Amino acid sequence: MSFNVDKYFDNLQNNDGLVLSYKGTITSGVINDILEKVEQKLEISEESTKVRKKIYNVLVEGLQNLYHHIEEQHDEILRKYNDKFGIFAIQRNEDGYTITLGNFVDKEQKDFLTEKIDQINLMSVEELKDLYKYILDHQKMSAKGGGGLGLVDIARKTNNKLEYEFFSFVDNWYFYKLNIFVSL
Repeated sequence: MSFNVDKYFDNLQNNDGLVLSYKGTITSGVINDILEKVEQKLEISEESTKVRKKIYNVLVEGLQNLYHHIEEQHDEILRKYNDKFGIFAIQRNEDGYTITLGNFVDKEQKDFLTEKIDQINLMSVEELKDLYKYILDHQKMSAKGGGGLGLVDIARKTNNKLEYEFFSFVDNWYFYKLNIFVSL
């Protein structure tokens, strides 16, 4: 049985503290709309400027990652979802905010992300800073963006471990969920 993305998203929307959520085609226009709405909601919530900036910066990086790394999809996925399908949610809890991002990935991407995130999660704050500087100085920009900076930058800015899960969908395709915690 394949993972039910719609049910998962519905459950996300029913959580207390939901600030904003989106399910559908990820475009640059959608990203701009999400960022604008989150910024407005954070201003209304009267969070400190420091927390608002951190959430906004992490959200920009996370949404850009989502946008740039959505690959060509399996036919079974395309029957139900758009080509650039993804989900997003931001929730407030007593300790901070959780940003949830999700999209479909193939087995190769799953393996790559698992290795990369596990490696990032083992690093200290200082090691993350050093890796970030190294990538900036030595990596060429890829066609998709920053040469591998995205997840490193998110972990560096939040000073929290990245939480991820893969849910089997169809024929070596998975739904990838990333939770990013931004502490108050």
